[in-house]
Formats: sequence, C-alpha cells, structure tokens
Amino acid sequence: MNTSPYLFQYCQKIVLLSTSRDAVLLARRKGENDYDEIYSFIGGKMEVTDGSILAGLRRERDEEVGSTCTMKILLTCTNNTFFVKKDGSHMILPHYPAIYQGGEIRLNNEYSEYQWVPLTKLKSFEPKIPNIYEMTVWADSMLRVADPHSLKRM
Repeated sequence: MNTSPYLFQYCQKIVLLSTSRDAVLLARRKGENDYDEIYSFIGGKMEVTDGSILAGLRRERDEEVGSTCTMKILLTCTNNTFFVKKDGSHMILPHYPAIYQGGEIRLNNEYSEYQWVPLTKLKSFEPKIPNIYEMTVWADSMLRVADPHSLKRM
C-alpha cells in the first residue's frame, strides 16, 4: 500500500442517460473487491498514456461497453466523489453527464450484465452504489441546461 499523502487514483465515471433521458445505464460489477455484484456507472481509472480527459473517457467506454456505443458527453462540469477502497487506496471519482446516441452495448468481463433503469424506479432499484440516484439527478439537471454545442461526441 502506498502511504504517500499526495497520490490518488482518478477514476472517471460516465452517467449515461438514454436518448429520451428517462433511464440511466447501469452495469453490474463482476469480480471487483469493493462492489462485486453491485450496479454502477461505467468508467474507470485514467491512465498516463491517455493524453486527455476525453481520451481517457473514450478508452474506458471502448473497453467497458464497446466503441459502437456512441454518446455525447458534457466535459465542462463534473460532480466529484472521494472514496477510500478496502485496500486503503484513495480515489477521486469525477462523474460526467452523457446522453446515449446509439449503437450496441458490449460489456467486457468486468461486468455480468447491464440495465437501462428508468429514472422513476432508480431510487428503489438495488443493488446499486449508494450515490447513483443523486448523481443521476445531478447529471440530468446539468444536461437540461447545457448548451448542446458543448457536448462532445464519442
């Protein structure tokens, strides 16, 4: 375990709303230490080779749900969560609002299944990471006021 007080993992999350913005994409984690069998947003750790935040988000999208899944993402705002993993490492999880544009979703081996969960049922939907509901409400509100030209296609 690293004991440096300055290091943390930057783990980007995509809050992907359906085209009609009435559902959110959640994927069930598989074989993960902290949230095994729990539904979460897609996304993951930024890598040194990514080169930019958008490149890191694209790479994670490609790895986790496939490059045929297209979306428009709002990079001008994030909602950040601080998390300490079971192994003691620290993470900052910036959440980015996005709108699904189309394409097939092909999960990698980090997930066992996915669901488009209706926003009307999200609060009671389980098992999910505790902040899913609040982050989804926030993402939806940000997308409603965002300039459509500020959304990046990926």
